Amino acid sequence: MALVYQFASAIIPWYVEPPINSTSDKTLTVATHVSPHTYYETQSGPSGFEYTLLDLFAQNLGLELVINTTETVDELFAAINSGQAALASAGLSPTRQRRQEFLFSEPYLESEPIVVYKVGNYRPRNQAGLVGKKLVVVANSSHSTALRKAQKQRPDLQWREVEKVDSTQLLSLLEQGLVDYTILDSAEFVLHQGNFPSLKRAFAFGPAQTFNWMFTQSATSESMRIAANEFLERVQRDGTLAQLEERFFSHSDEVGQVAANEFSKNIHARLPRYKNNIQRVAASYAMDWRLLAAISYQESTWNPRAISPTGVRGMMMLTQPTAKEVGVKNRLDIDQSLSGGAKYYHQLKDRLPNRITEPDRSWFALAAYNIGMGHLEDARRLTQSQGQDPDSWYHVKETLPLLTQPKWYKQTRYGYARGHESVHYVQRIRHYYSVLVWQDLAPKDQFNLAGDTLVQLLGSDWVADNNNVPTAMAPQPLNKPLADVEVSRAKVTIDNPATNTLASAADLIDAESLAQQTNSL
Repeated sequence: MALVYQFASAIIPWYVEPPINSTSDKTLTVATHVSPHTYYETQSGPSGFEYTLLDLFAQNLGLELVINTTETVDELFAAINSGQAALASAGLSPTRQRRQEFLFSEPYLESEPIVVYKVGNYRPRNQAGLVGKKLVVVANSSHSTALRKAQKQRPDLQWREVEKVDSTQLLSLLEQGLVDYTILDSAEFVLHQGNFPSLKRAFAFGPAQTFNWMFTQSATSESMRIAANEFLERVQRDGTLAQLEERFFSHSDEVGQVAANEFSKNIHARLPRYKNNIQRVAASYAMDWRLLAAISYQESTWNPRAISPTGVRGMMMLTQPTAKEVGVKNRLDIDQSLSGGAKYYHQLKDRLPNRITEPDRSWFALAAYNIGMGHLEDARRLTQSQGQDPDSWYHVKETLPLLTQPKWYKQTRYGYARGHESVHYVQRIRHYYSVLVWQDLAPKDQFNLAGDTLVQLLGSDWVADNNNVPTAMAPQPLNKPLADVEVSRAKVTIDNPATNTLASAADLIDAESLAQQTNSL
């Protein structure tokens, strides 16, 4: 699927001249996969950590970004070998074999290959624990390469490789009990874990690996690679890369397994009762309903009759003064509570300086919803006094916990506050929102395969072991791809991708807001 994006012109302080003859039509074409950490489409436009980084690179070069999605690793390689793409970006690690065929940029992310298992089943502690088990990995991936290397020392280690299967599908097979283990990059698993709370990391299958952009071995590609290295060095030095990592990965660490399991259960047990109410109220405020759902879950776990010891109550846990301010007469009324909370959130958002852009604007409004605007402004002033950016959540979330320490809160106007709780509050909402977004984009039940499809994917012997599915197909060999694929392509043009919703896993980023520091409140 090929997607073309037009970008509005922007002044970027670290502009790099486009490589000579890098493209003939002023486009930067990239081959990638669809996944939470690479690239995916939402109602608000394209998103993903790698997409956003490529977005900045394309703007930096003054080029249009063209995204070609492929379904297999082999198709990814073919796309750049054939000239259909200038580079590939899909969590690719520069293995020894790949370095013989391709050029690689400097790294932009580090991740561990990890074995993933289902809680309640046997947890392997090392490679010996994988012997005799149903282990599946993506065909021709760096993980299959690592397995082949390990097999030289442990010949009894066996596995199966599958094509036309992404990480979501692999994890779904694991969750359903159709396979015992899979190997995934830790950076990707952390984004999936909210949707698969019953799955956990078992152990690291080897040392940490880097993710790098991949190019063909040609003079034109070498020119592009040099430009990419300059860009990556700059975004690492100026903090842009660290802010992107915080934006896409940090919030997933805030929710423990018990809480993640409860949220997953409540998505099915409670949310359907109130989803229409949430969507209706969110629409009246031009608000992403999933954001309102995430806030209301954090406040009351979708319990419209919730009451706290301090007197806040209802779906959005409004205080009496706040309820009066936003016109709520009955805090236990579902629609009134949701509407009052949404109205109050937007009021807080409107009070922030206009120069604070998304996604930080939404995160600051959430922090103020929890801790109050006065304490938030105190934290922003402290942030600025320390030489950091008061308009960046990346910096302010490090300052908010200081409001519990006399050394710092005595310098503020509003004094002591439990700033660490506010940080956790925002990060948890970001996590819940991300889970809801990805569940909308890739519902797990769509991967509940059966019958001949499962047989083709896993082999009749494995399927019979799990589901007793009758089939005439013979068992498939180990360590070989088990499915063929075809490439599908489509084309979409967007003039100015932007979003007004909370940015956690499904939003776009403004390059200027990341690159520039603000020196005044």
